[in-house]
Formats: sequence, C-alpha cells, structure tokens
Amino acid sequence: MKFSLGRRLWLAKRLTHRKALRLPLAWQGMLWMAMGGVMFSLLNTIVRGIALQLDAFQTQFLRYLCGLLIMLPLVLRSGVRAYWPTNIRGQFWRGGVHTLGMTLWFIALPKIPLADMTAIGFTGPIFIMIGAAWFLGEPMHRDRWIAALVGFAGVLVVVLPKLSGGSGWFHLVMLASSPVFAASFLITKALTRYENAGVIVLWQAITVTLFSLPMALPHWQDPSLVQWVGFTAAGILGTTGHYCLTRAFGIADISATQSLRFLDLVWASILGWLVFSDVPSQSTWLGAVVILMSTVWIARREGRRPPQAD
Repeated sequence: MKFSLGRRLWLAKRLTHRKALRLPLAWQGMLWMAMGGVMFSLLNTIVRGIALQLDAFQTQFLRYLCGLLIMLPLVLRSGVRAYWPTNIRGQFWRGGVHTLGMTLWFIALPKIPLADMTAIGFTGPIFIMIGAAWFLGEPMHRDRWIAALVGFAGVLVVVLPKLSGGSGWFHLVMLASSPVFAASFLITKALTRYENAGVIVLWQAITVTLFSLPMALPHWQDPSLVQWVGFTAAGILGTTGHYCLTRAFGIADISATQSLRFLDLVWASILGWLVFSDVPSQSTWLGAVVILMSTVWIARREGRRPPQAD
C-alpha cells in the first residue's frame, strides 16, 4: 500500500511520539529540558542583539508582550476559562519574582559575552537543587549532587579567567539573578501540581509584562521593523522554551533535570561566535567537555532509576 508524503510524515511523527512515551520519565523530563535550552539559547542571542540598540527594560517588556500576543489566539480558541488559574496569587508571586530576575539579567546582558552569561546562569541548578530539597521535599540523591557539582566545576573553568576587568561588576549582577531565577523555577514546580503548563506560561507572560511596563516607559524608543521581527521571534522562542521547562518540571523531579541546563553553554558558545564574533576560548571548550561528561553520566543514571525510588 502506498502512502502520500504527508501521510508518511504523519505516521513517522506518531511513531516518534510513541517511542518518546516509552522512555523513562526522567529521560522525558530531560528531553523537555534540553529542548527548552535550545529555545532559550536562540532567544538570548536575539534579545542580546536588540538590547545593544534599545533600553534593556524596554527590551524586557517587549519580549514578554510579544510572547503574550502570540498566545492570545490559543486563549481565544479555547476560552478564557480554560486558562484561568487555580491559584492566581501564586501566578502573581511567580511573575514578580521572575521579573526581578529578568531585571538583573537584562542590566548585565549587553555588557558581557553570551557564553559568559550562559555559564554564570549555570549556578542556578545549585540553588534549585538546594531549594527543591528544603522547600519541595525532593530526595537529593548523591549522583544528582555529583553531576551538578561536576557541571558547576566546568562552569568555573569557563568563567573564572574572565571575571577581571571592567565587565566584572556586570558579571556579579548576572550572578545575582541566579538565585532569583531559582526561586521562580521552584514556584513553577509547585504550581505544576495543580496548574497545566499552558496556564503557567500564559500567566507568566501577563504578569512579567505588567510588572515590566513602568520600567520600560522612561527611556522608550520606537523599535524598527527589524527589531519588531526580532521581538516576535523572541516571543515565540520564549513561550516555547518556558512551555518545555514547565513540561519538564511536571514530569520529573526538578533536581533531576538541572544537569541538562549545562548543555546551553555549548549552544551559547556557537551562537556567540556566529552572531557576535565572540570566539570561544580554550577554557570555554574545556569546560564544555566537563559539562557534557556530567550530563551524559547523570542521564544514564536517571534512566535506570526506578520511579518508586523518588
């Protein structure tokens, strides 16, 4: 029996989906986290380019506004009731905390290389794993700590040689955003217990847009057509990336997925080189090798872990 090209593509998609569902839950969570990392690496590249031309706070506001506008057709199709949260106070708490993290992040974003920014952000998994154990009661297996610490050692190989010089202060501002983002992600994990991913992503876009508007207005500039295209692309990538992260948090322990974030350094180094001519140093590639080793090791360990062990 012969099938059309469209039919064959549909069958291949269904087969791939079924195979993915047969993967261990930890691996499914890691795949969602890895896909989210790719989305955010592309997003960060676009947003950094725009932030070099426009005010950082205006860039932050328009990035989330475009993400909100992109989601509106889905809301209108399904109805507002389908996207109304169970805990609206929790959504605003999460949005406020995330806005604070984004504010620190955007202050430093135009001042440091993309790979450095990504590497400093990798301190987040340490804060997240500690918070997950303290506040969410997740079991902290020894191998998760080992993977996180080895990956963090790889980050130090990248970052430490670059903390001197005029941009050192901005590196510290970027570092300060990590525990704030960790708190935001922990709130997200708590919200996944009774909210679906679409609701959480939509209300993040709503709340961050509202909280960012007052900071964007004082230094407002009219964006060019190219910048509007960039904001639209950033909205799509950001919405998709946050959806991937939320799915990952809903499937697996948040601490089990954190080692996958270290892969973002590879994507950031490549994109920084292609777009901004930031040539990755030897320390960047050495750190990337260490990070990849820890990622592969923990992925194999988590895939063999029985679900009841958590």
